[in-house]
Amino acid sequence: MALGRLHLITDSRPGRDPIAIVRAALSVATPDLVIQFRPADDWTDRMAYELANQIVALCRPAGVPVLVNDRLHVALATGASGGHVGADDLPVTAARRLLGPAAVLGATSRLPATALRAVGDGADYLGVGPCYATSTKDGLPVSIGPEGLRAVARQCAGTPIIAIGGVTVARVPELLAAGAHGVAVIGAVSDAADPARAVADLLATVAA
Repeated sequence: MALGRLHLITDSRPGRDPIAIVRAALSVATPDLVIQFRPADDWTDRMAYELANQIVALCRPAGVPVLVNDRLHVALATGASGGHVGADDLPVTAARRLLGPAAVLGATSRLPATALRAVGDGADYLGVGPCYATSTKDGLPVSIGPEGLRAVARQCAGTPIIAIGGVTVARVPELLAAGAHGVAVIGAVSDAADPARAVADLLATVAA
């Protein structure tokens, strides 16, 4: 599949409603929308499975792909389109073996060398960042900015780069100019007064 340019990552912070955000996003979806389901670390597999199952069921009729962060067995069990692994998750080679050749597999990277290795190991796209400071995930390394993203994009020409970390609609143009194929967002949508409008604005900006 052609990889969409807007990856909406579900917000797993307490008090957030991932299903409501997904519904809002689907109301304005274009072919550029991808949903990334990110379970919180302390969620049980059962809880992650049930939520992912609901999200896949909502997205499938709309033709919107769903990727599952970290818990690849949940991706397989729910029939998601694929998964995404971070630095502390399964290695990319193991993730690819588990998901099979047809699934979409993303890997997080912040440095050109690790990005190149991830692509060689079977990643279809790279989540690169954090590009800016963000409060939606704890313990992240220092932000790399558009210049850091540009360095990865140069090293991995031909592999879609999805910029992540502190992304706002105003920052999208400079990230695309630095070589990003698209962007991943959490707070820019889940903290918005009108999540559907926020998704529509982001979709318009990545497509411009």
